[in-house]
Amino acid sequence: MEKKKLVVVMNGQGGVGKDTLCDALRTVYQVVNISAITPIKEIAAAYGWNGEKDERSRRFLANLKRTFADYNDLPNRYLLGEYERFCSGPADILCVHIRESDQIEKFVSGVALPCVTILVKRDMGERGRRYGNDADDGVGRYRYDYEFDNNGSIEESAERFRALIRSVLLSH
Repeated sequence: MEKKKLVVVMNGQGGVGKDTLCDALRTVYQVVNISAITPIKEIAAAYGWNGEKDERSRRFLANLKRTFADYNDLPNRYLLGEYERFCSGPADILCVHIRESDQIEKFVSGVALPCVTILVKRDMGERGRRYGNDADDGVGRYRYDYEFDNNGSIEESAERFRALIRSVLLSH
């Protein structure tokens, strides 16, 4: 039987637990976790950004990412390169973090493997505010295949997320 592979495009506001959910999959699957912002963070760090996650830095990174997306499609080219490595590697699941709806659509249309899009939501209380940049504030603009409610304990959410991914794999 051929091993099934799945691409999971994840989005959600900062701090809703996207990386934690990807980590939860590692108890059952071999997972690669990538983000469209990675090459942008590397460029920004080379020129003075110190890794801050404050509003000003988030806006800077979002604007820089949009500039590169418009100029030479760097974020998507990076993701597609990582996707190609995933296709020929041993991992089962590729978790891909992309914020902007047009960039999600572009990436999804460029992959041949089964791919699902998931919006992760969690009650953020005071933190559930606007960030002041289109990338963070516009996460709800895309029509996702699934919305995942990440409220509850880490263990309970992890089990529900593994069950969701298991059901998606079985249906493809």
